[in-house]
Amino acid sequence: MSFLGLITFGTLLLKLPFVEHQNGLNWIDALFTSTSAVCVTGLVTVKTSGFNVPGQLVVLLLIQLGGIGIMTMTSSFILAIRGNIRLKHRVLFSQLQDNFYLQDANSVLQRILAITFVTELIGGLLLFFGFLWQGLSIDKALYQGFFHSISSFCNAGFSTYDNSLIGMNVVIKYTVSLLIIMGGLGYFVIYELMEKCKNKRKFSLHTKIVLLTTSVLIIVGVLLLALFENGQMDLSDAIFQSVTTRTAGFNTIDLNQMRFASIFLLIVLMFIGASPGSTGGGIKTTTFFVVIYSIISVLKGKSEVIVFKRSISNKFIIKSFATSILYFLIISIGVLLILETSEFKLEDVLFEAVSAMGTVGLSMGITPSLNGFGKTIIILLMFVGRVGPAPFAMATLIKTKQIKIKYPREEIY
Repeated sequence: MSFLGLITFGTLLLKLPFVEHQNGLNWIDALFTSTSAVCVTGLVTVKTSGFNVPGQLVVLLLIQLGGIGIMTMTSSFILAIRGNIRLKHRVLFSQLQDNFYLQDANSVLQRILAITFVTELIGGLLLFFGFLWQGLSIDKALYQGFFHSISSFCNAGFSTYDNSLIGMNVVIKYTVSLLIIMGGLGYFVIYELMEKCKNKRKFSLHTKIVLLTTSVLIIVGVLLLALFENGQMDLSDAIFQSVTTRTAGFNTIDLNQMRFASIFLLIVLMFIGASPGSTGGGIKTTTFFVVIYSIISVLKGKSEVIVFKRSISNKFIIKSFATSILYFLIISIGVLLILETSEFKLEDVLFEAVSAMGTVGLSMGITPSLNGFGKTIIILLMFVGRVGPAPFAMATLIKTKQIKIKYPREEIY
């Protein structure tokens, strides 16, 4: 409900007189832009560069609020004003993550805001120098630097340039890549990294899996892109696309010029997405890891899934498979509905649907050409992709039904 409220608020803001767009802005495009910003996706039906400065700042505000998360932001403001959070709110907040204690909720909330704003400030300064090198004036470089810093850390993918970051220098590419990684790791992983440096605290299983999976996906993505593109892609572009594809939606090359194998790889990476507690979407790195590792364990004939000398509960394994299949089914329904009401190619529609559901924002260029029904489907996919897993997880966390009757087992062939 909080995300719906913010999307509605953003839509109304974009229709106010002080917000102007060079091509005009109807209600469906205002709703689409607001949803894309709040759900930190980056898909657009109208060019972000077409907005005046107040319009772009409204989009940036929606990105920031959507990236941090309304519940986290509200709790943080309550904490800042009152100095504490009620026990019931701390319990609710702690239930979203199993890897920190209830008494840590206050300090985690404080650090979430600190991490966000400090990282965006450092990123904005680095990008300022990058845009200066690109030839912009000081005031424009400062504006572009902080706009892209917030958009990058929140994994939103919104850019004031029509061609995204195509043709930018390596300072901009690598800074944006680092901001995307930081935003995609998840606040609780960053929190543990800080605790490790401070108190020599051991990493939890969650953090180990996130760091391992993220590293493997980036490296494998770079190698496969270089292989599929036959060495035609620059190394910095291969690194950038491998990083940005899973969550952010910026691009430094024309996606329509890429080979089908590369496009399919991007779809897979978008489907996996970022990590839990992050600004990114997708099924999450931990879900992907558990699914793959469970399959390997079954093929090896093991009765338990053991990772880093820790066993993973069957409940979490079932949740991981359920989440993956649920994502697949929702994307499939969205693709079928768009194909039925449009004349676009299957690969383009599939790419767009996965990008929306994974809150990525990469596009094959068909989004602005969608009819009203197609835009509505993409809006729904972005919304479900942003908030879908949380209610699903909470529904299974709050009440665990105890079945007192046990039935005899029977094998299925």
